[in-house]
Amino acid sequence: MNRNFALEFVRVTEAAALASARWMGRGDEKAADHAAVEAMRGMLNSIEFEGRVVIGEGERDQAPMLYIGEQVGAGGPRLDLALDPLEGTTVCARGGNHSLSVIAIAQEGHFLHAPDVYMEKIAVGPAAQGSIDLQLSPTENLKSIAQALKSKVEYLTVVILDRPRHVDLIAEVREAGARIALIEDGDVTAAIATCKPGSGVDVLMGIGGAPEGVLAAAALRCMGGDFQGRLVFHKDEERARARKMGIIDLNYIYSIHELARGHVLFCATGVTPGSLLDGVRFSSGGASTHSMVMRSETGTIRHVHAEHHFDRKPRYG
Repeated sequence: MNRNFALEFVRVTEAAALASARWMGRGDEKAADHAAVEAMRGMLNSIEFEGRVVIGEGERDQAPMLYIGEQVGAGGPRLDLALDPLEGTTVCARGGNHSLSVIAIAQEGHFLHAPDVYMEKIAVGPAAQGSIDLQLSPTENLKSIAQALKSKVEYLTVVILDRPRHVDLIAEVREAGARIALIEDGDVTAAIATCKPGSGVDVLMGIGGAPEGVLAAAALRCMGGDFQGRLVFHKDEERARARKMGIIDLNYIYSIHELARGHVLFCATGVTPGSLLDGVRFSSGGASTHSMVMRSETGTIRHVHAEHHFDRKPRYG
């Protein structure tokens, strides 16, 4: 993949972050998300590539979202996209921390093509690579991870989305002796945190959105972490959509390399402040953004601090 795409696509997440950050704390999730979608779509259509959204905000009948199967770009190399214009929509609307604009790019056919459903996930950093298995219980996984880290289960910190569906998982992790950090939203950020030394996060566990799972897998491919995911279906209609997309085994456990194969490019821009990235900061006539760009081919991680002047960039104004 052309490495020059790194700067092209970071502009995409910057645009979405700038647009949605205007809605921080205003209590309107739909407006924040819509602003991010429109800004991201506009920037994607200015880049010389032929893109297909394989992991997006929803499926075709949910337009005007960037839906699964949507074609974007101004023509050129064929690439597949996994994206979330505003990861942490509720967090942004409430004025909380850790919301991002995120996109991952791979060659055609290299991201899991799946419906917009839930996914059971487990993620760890490089030191615990190869120690996870969704066929095992949370307790067994925690013991395996602790052994890989040359630590003890009681020293591990597990990030879990604070949802009613996780009552049993939380109880088991507590019984195993591990520490828990409950989060409102943003499990892509939490998965990435497992790869950051000093983050205080060792494991991500639980059920969240499948799109976020593929995005997290793409990011961890670049950072040397590990990830497994299994799609979770609640309705026959969801199962039918999955089969239509070519998924035969609905209980299949996907490895990180099956979720995001080949050379992967990952870009994220902070919308609201967080431990991973600073949020958008507005000033008179402009704003500053903080982004990260990662490539799986080289393992390079770049942090991009940008100053935007709205009188010269009317699309951001």
